[in-house]
Amino acid sequence: MTEAQTVEKDSVLVIDDDVKLCAMLRDYLTRHGWNVTSAHTGASGMEAARKVRAELVVLDVMLPDFDGFEVLRRLQREMNPHVLLLTARGEEIDRIVGLEMGADDYLPKPFNPRELLARMRAVVRRAHVVPRVDLPAGEATPGFSIDASNRQVTFHDRLIDLTDVEYLLLRIFLAHPGEVLNREMLCMEALQRPHRAYDRSLDMHVSRLRKKLEAFPLFSGGLIAIRSSGYLFSPSMPAARIGEA
Repeated sequence: MTEAQTVEKDSVLVIDDDVKLCAMLRDYLTRHGWNVTSAHTGASGMEAARKVRAELVVLDVMLPDFDGFEVLRRLQREMNPHVLLLTARGEEIDRIVGLEMGADDYLPKPFNPRELLARMRAVVRRAHVVPRVDLPAGEATPGFSIDASNRQVTFHDRLIDLTDVEYLLLRIFLAHPGEVLNREMLCMEALQRPHRAYDRSLDMHVSRLRKKLEAFPLFSGGLIAIRSSGYLFSPSMPAARIGEA
């Protein structure tokens, strides 16, 4: 969100062509303190987003006029809210594409409303969470500098364009160079939820962060996947993959 935009706290815009699902979510989420607006097409969803300025958008990938990825692109271009994608179960490519495009999280259909509520709270919470790592603001690992007040990281004075999750992950990795960090800890700290078997969202966020770091010619380190364990950040060795994620 830009500073010029007024965001309505605890507000969510649900964009899904399933009218009954939207009605059910409106009732459920309203009971848990959310102000809910719903839309059933990409066009009406964008119109509602411009009016409501919701804190979070729950966005179905499959819409009748244009797909959710196009809505995601337009949302990011105009207002950049937090976005949680709803995807078809088993359609991992949709989740990969969505996270690559900057969505905050995803949830496959069908889902339990309690799980959606937990994911929504986690997405909003991690936008404000302070990493529980022993790392002061300023110069961290050589070349990296942290501006904690603005939640920004620079590398050799160049700003790294990071999502909330990527910022939290990088803060954690910079605090523990050369250490193997397990998925359970990374999920709790960066995603604000427990790690679950077969949930690849952490791996997708790490992959996206790795690509951003490797785009800097001066970066000679690596984010290494350690088989059956987690990840290791090495600030001064060529990127290499050890085992499988």
